[in-house]
Amino acid sequence: MRSLVWQACVVLGIALLLPLPRAGAQPKWTDREVDRSINQALEYIAKRQHPDGAWSIDSIGESTAATSLAVMAFLAAGHTPGEGPYGVQIEKGIRWVIDHQEPNGMLIHKTSHGPMYSHGISTLMLAEVVGMLRLEDAARARRALERGIRLILEAQAIPKNERHQGGWRYQPSSRDSDLSVTGWQLLALRAAKDIGCDVPAEAIDLAVEYVKQCATPEQRGFAYQPGGGSTATRAGTGILCLEICGVHGSKEAVGAAEILLREPLKYGDSYFYYGVYYCSIGMFKLGGNYWEQTRNQVFSILLERQEGDGSFPAQDASERRQGGVYSTSLAVLALSIEYRYLPIYQR
Repeated sequence: MRSLVWQACVVLGIALLLPLPRAGAQPKWTDREVDRSINQALEYIAKRQHPDGAWSIDSIGESTAATSLAVMAFLAAGHTPGEGPYGVQIEKGIRWVIDHQEPNGMLIHKTSHGPMYSHGISTLMLAEVVGMLRLEDAARARRALERGIRLILEAQAIPKNERHQGGWRYQPSSRDSDLSVTGWQLLALRAAKDIGCDVPAEAIDLAVEYVKQCATPEQRGFAYQPGGGSTATRAGTGILCLEICGVHGSKEAVGAAEILLREPLKYGDSYFYYGVYYCSIGMFKLGGNYWEQTRNQVFSILLERQEGDGSFPAQDASERRQGGVYSTSLAVLALSIEYRYLPIYQR
């Protein structure tokens, strides 16, 4: 009897020494539910493709940015051009984007917020997909990608003062920079460099220095432009920019990640879905508890908010104007990170 009592006391003592489980540490969903959510979202996106292959931003109509985000959503979930239930739709979307490249290399068809946003997103898409295409489409995509990369490099080289050097802004000729536009160009450059495109190391290094300039004092996040304040979305953008360029575990990224754990992205925040994309991939790159807590928090919000038709609705006015294809594509790109089908998701 005394032996049993002694064993019980030992077990109780060990239990008291163990850390208490973190509130909210256990996810409210299963992997199967995430898979189902992604599949429903892709069905929604597929139904909204135009006969010519494009997808739309609600406020402006057919858009290279919306089309490229939709294509990447399918790719991230494991679908490939020319194969499976969405193969033809993916191919049509890619061809539509390439068909709307301008003589100077700009990948753009209507924009509400500066052509370099759409160009960066579309160039990133081509870099991610070019290795999956059949020979004829691959050759066209590679040519379009190389022209797109050249324009990004030329825009970076426009003379700028020290505060803005190394980054990008709304126009190829802009003489200032911001973190948001810079993020898409840097992701495109990094993805293109990984598949053998000619991207000078100096261009990546200059962009990294600009991103570091956007870090707020005491590494408490990242600002839209140097000297400004941080938000969760901007913090995620800065983290991903540095991590994707091989600057792993920098004090700037870790500082922003610590803030994100304490003050995470919330539904209704300005540009919430934009933040979902950057915060999720950025924290995934950092790994460990940064990813675990972010995944549990972001996935829970997304799965609770998904509509019956598979879409993810935007609450913030800045994103409602973009429409369901935009928000749903970004949600899929976050939810499918752990599939690791897109090269950009590799650690």
